[in-house]
Amino acid sequence: MRDHGGNIDWAQARYGGDQTNWIDLSTGINRVPYPVPEIPAERWAALPTATALQHLRAAAAEAYGTDAGVLPCQGAQWAIQTIPRIAEVGTARILAPTYNEHAASFRSAGWDVEDVANIDDLKGADAAVIVNPNNPDGQRFEPQGLEKLAETVRLLVIDESFVDASPELSVATRIERLPNGVVLRSFGKFYGLAGVRLGFVLGHESTLEPLREAAGPWPVTGPAIEIGTRALYDKRWRSFTMARLASDTERMDALALKTGWTLVGGTMLFRLYDTGDAKTAQEKLAQNHIWSRAFPYSDRWLRLGLPGSEDEWDRLSDALSA
Repeated sequence: MRDHGGNIDWAQARYGGDQTNWIDLSTGINRVPYPVPEIPAERWAALPTATALQHLRAAAAEAYGTDAGVLPCQGAQWAIQTIPRIAEVGTARILAPTYNEHAASFRSAGWDVEDVANIDDLKGADAAVIVNPNNPDGQRFEPQGLEKLAETVRLLVIDESFVDASPELSVATRIERLPNGVVLRSFGKFYGLAGVRLGFVLGHESTLEPLREAAGPWPVTGPAIEIGTRALYDKRWRSFTMARLASDTERMDALALKTGWTLVGGTMLFRLYDTGDAKTAQEKLAQNHIWSRAFPYSDRWLRLGLPGSEDEWDRLSDALSA
């Protein structure tokens, strides 16, 4: 089932209000985004140059600490949809529950798809997919274990869309040990700029070549290149944001505990709670124009992104205590 967070327009239609008075916590997108710089006019008017794309790849390689090949793309979602269509069809095993676009994309490309509950059950697959840290429960997997897993499958897809604030989990620095692996990185989530539609695929050049062909000569826009390059080189902002998110997750968990919810897991960009009754909890927040994420496979789990401003924190606290 392809259901997602971010459907704030549906929430507005049902509960009233408009986008200016809603707080959308239904995604894991940083609500304190990187400050968008002034975009030079030529980034809008001219096709992206090879030099500009190389600067973006270099910025990503430095930020992610990798010597691997780097392919910019229109968000990690582009890679999720494209990889199943260029790889030889077979059986895909996906560690679930997780982001549902992985299974949907493999199925639409003609693969047999199996959801598995344990990492060892991924072994022997033609393609294995693991999200690290996982969405929505935040389950974490050490790089050494993923290297061993890679030896047992034809293709290993590691989705690191939420790893920026937990860099110790990333295999980006060890891709030379994963010749059959591709790593997906999201720019929009950690940097809070999902509308830029920018992401990256990391891997051996031979593994990336079919994806480069699929992406074409201009895989991302000129404004995305400008914003992404500046943001990825900004170490100070990245360090400050990691520290803030670590503090904010503790603050969120304290609010949830006071409400009577139990922490299931999460990352530094979202938290997952057992509320006892997810529908009722979501409804209560929605009446206060705060949108959250419930799941079709659980009537207890509710996922919340982290508020941005102090006003948003106050509104969430008031809604939970009402």
